[in-house]
Amino acid sequence: MNRRGTGVSFCFIAAFLFSVRYISAAIFGSGISSWDSELFNHMLTYVGNTLVVLSVISLGVGIIYLIKAEKEE
Repeated sequence: MNRRGTGVSFCFIAAFLFSVRYISAAIFGSGISSWDSELFNHMLTYVGNTLVVLSVISLGVGIIYLIKAEKEE
């Protein structure tokens, strides 16, 4: 796989990890009868920040690969 493909793959992984955090919080709170933004924020804190950190790292690596691919050309 070339550098562009690798960079785009890392960007997709970052988007996936970022969305998994919200999906996990929604699944965690699926049994609750009434929703509000404060409750959802508490569910997000219960899920943690690990997915956000991993998605930022993955996005950074993806951007670096994309920049390197453009400089090679």
